[in-house]
Amino acid sequence: MVETRENYIDGEWVATETGETLDVTNPADPSEVIAQYQRSTAADASTAVEAAADAQSEWAATPGPERGRILRATGALLEERKSELTDLLIAEEGKARPEAAGEVQRAIDIFYYFATKAADLGGTVKGASAPSTNLYVRTEPVGVAALITPWNYPIAIPAWKLAPALAAGNSVVLKPASQAPGVVIEIAAALDEAGLPDGVLNVVTGPGSEVGTEFIENDGTDLVSFTGSSQVGQLVYDQATDAGKRVQTELGGKNPTVVSASADPAEAADIVASGGFGTTGQSCTACSRAIVHEDVYDDFVAELVEQAETIDIGPGDDHEMGPQVSDDELDSTLEYIDVAQSEGATLATGGGVPEGLDDGYFVEPTVFTDVEPDMRIAQEEVFGPVVAVLQVEDFEEGLDVANGVEYGLSASIVTDDHTEANRFVEEAEAGVVKVNEKTTGLELHVPFGGFKRSSSETWREQGDAGLDFYTIEKTVYDNY
Repeated sequence: MVETRENYIDGEWVATETGETLDVTNPADPSEVIAQYQRSTAADASTAVEAAADAQSEWAATPGPERGRILRATGALLEERKSELTDLLIAEEGKARPEAAGEVQRAIDIFYYFATKAADLGGTVKGASAPSTNLYVRTEPVGVAALITPWNYPIAIPAWKLAPALAAGNSVVLKPASQAPGVVIEIAAALDEAGLPDGVLNVVTGPGSEVGTEFIENDGTDLVSFTGSSQVGQLVYDQATDAGKRVQTELGGKNPTVVSASADPAEAADIVASGGFGTTGQSCTACSRAIVHEDVYDDFVAELVEQAETIDIGPGDDHEMGPQVSDDELDSTLEYIDVAQSEGATLATGGGVPEGLDDGYFVEPTVFTDVEPDMRIAQEEVFGPVVAVLQVEDFEEGLDVANGVEYGLSASIVTDDHTEANRFVEEAEAGVVKVNEKTTGLELHVPFGGFKRSSSETWREQGDAGLDFYTIEKTVYDNY
């Protein structure tokens, strides 16, 4: 019997008025239905916004330490359920077990982190020019936050939006991605059990065209945070700003790793393979371009191909690399592989569906060589385990190629030359820059966001920067 999960609105588990549901299937075996979720409408979303608006003032008046206590209790409940949450994430999204477990742990850590931060919010006192004036700044919540989250990190990204929003005193409406909404439902259940007041969090599943649009345009929401594709993100940004909302978008990437002449080819290949093939390439920070100095190019390619060909592919429960999340994502990756070959790139390895795994959404780790900077494979986000290798003559050319795309999310360099490393840090057009490390992987207490088409470039996520988005300052002149 397949379980049917309901929306969480105003502290209650409720079905959509239409009674319609959507199936979420296992990407490793699409014939297996994991659960059914509500196919909600704009009316359901509007009801959730009304509940959040009604609850917001009371939650804002709740002392920060008490808000922190609820977040801390939520983190503890998620920690108790880490194993089952990991299983659910694997079943719905397809990640390999170490990746899924790591993501669940990240969500736990985020709730603990912002639980502590909640007690520090309030404001600052400044020195006034007049002796009879108290001058201070109050930090207040913005209001009702609309959060729209993606499928590729179905628990970590909702957590890093939701925890600071709640810590700051905002109420929330949240639409998780339809491909893997289960772990967000479990976060709501944990918050409910931890004592979150009714209406402070509302989770509504369903299509973005109905639920997401209503969240963005409804007069009851005050700020919008979206993570997803650049194309949809631009639409969300336009809708939100037209409606007068504060908005934050984190979007796609075409992330490079520059491999310098001084780099060890085997070490560099290990860094690129981990960044490019980890999470089946389905990370906005995944390395999709290796920009390699001609002196180490051949050795690097040989090492990278060997790494790709030794990756164990299969269902995420017991293999190193799992499937893509859906048939559409798999088709998109295979289409880019065809385009790359038609444009003259050389398929060095991979490029197809692994033998014996054609029932799921599996694709081989793929490496292209002889890639030119203007090819689509070097310019557009693939969002699959595909790495394009480009050869350059020197550091200057490598830097130009790295910056020569519309995106600017994450970038790294592998080098033993500290001067090159310093220049790369200063001149790389990316919101995250790394030296001798893969492009993926983030610390939770520092800002995260991109340049150019990778972000709205308005507000950053995570750490203190994440709290900045969810708060607004009021300056007070108190004369006596």
